[in-house]
Amino acid sequence: MSDRSGPGDGRPDPGLSAIMSERRQLVNVAYRLLGSLADAEDVVQETYARWYTMSRQQQEAIESPGAWLTTVASRICLDLLRSARVRRERYVGEWIPEPLPDRAEWVSGRSGGDAVDPADRVTLDESVNMAFLVVLESMTPAERVAFVLHDVFRYPFAEVAEIVGRTPAACRRLASSARRRIRVARAPAPPAADRAGIVRDFKRAWEARDIDALIGLLDPDATATGDGGGLVTAELRPIVGGEPIARFFAELAGRTSRLTILERTVNGQPGLVAQRDGVTVTVFAFDIAGDRIKHIWAVLNPEKLQPWTAG
Repeated sequence: MSDRSGPGDGRPDPGLSAIMSERRQLVNVAYRLLGSLADAEDVVQETYARWYTMSRQQQEAIESPGAWLTTVASRICLDLLRSARVRRERYVGEWIPEPLPDRAEWVSGRSGGDAVDPADRVTLDESVNMAFLVVLESMTPAERVAFVLHDVFRYPFAEVAEIVGRTPAACRRLASSARRRIRVARAPAPPAADRAGIVRDFKRAWEARDIDALIGLLDPDATATGDGGGLVTAELRPIVGGEPIARFFAELAGRTSRLTILERTVNGQPGLVAQRDGVTVTVFAFDIAGDRIKHIWAVLNPEKLQPWTAG
């Protein structure tokens, strides 16, 4: 992109680099707020479009362009979250946040093998693991925005209040309510190496169609949720119970002999990827407590697998 202030303006824009350097932060905020990389990228594009519709004088009058961009992006996300509840009522089956690959997988998975600008990557930390994002989905839009901006990105409640349209005290209560949801929903996770070992054992038992081994790895009250979005076949309701899940995966292995199951990092956590003829068709994320798998999320919707799919 050339350093121009806008179409037809010819003057160099000395602040362009600083403005564009905010892109990574905006993508990170928007993905955590929406659970969708595609929507996050759209939000960032819309945010920059609003910046460049202003005159140079209006831009220069903004004391902190980075704060302005984050405020605008967060407000767009808040509006999308409110409308998402209506959209997801019409969604076919269960809606699962979009899974993200590890950095190396992300680069190799883009169309044509092109390298991805680092600003387009989401930082993979605890706040983007699938279990965390699923809990965020249970929050009201205002709770989610207040919690993510304050607890994850450390924005003061005074700034959060301007975005949410409530008082700082009200935003503090929203974030507190969100924290309670997180505490109730999440059990302490074992060390990363232990989680990876459990996922590896699950893969081996699945490929061997060893129902007893699968049952031993699953919490008795485990759930398995699939998201096909109506575009591919997937279970419309979660499967509940360790034994039913074990039998489902054993039967699935028998029906899908052409699948290759690979160990991959999914949203910063050990996960699995199913490929057919080298193309990723399903991404599996796991929530593990103690030495058992509590939740499995299987994303089959091809629209959510773009970062994983070459071609």
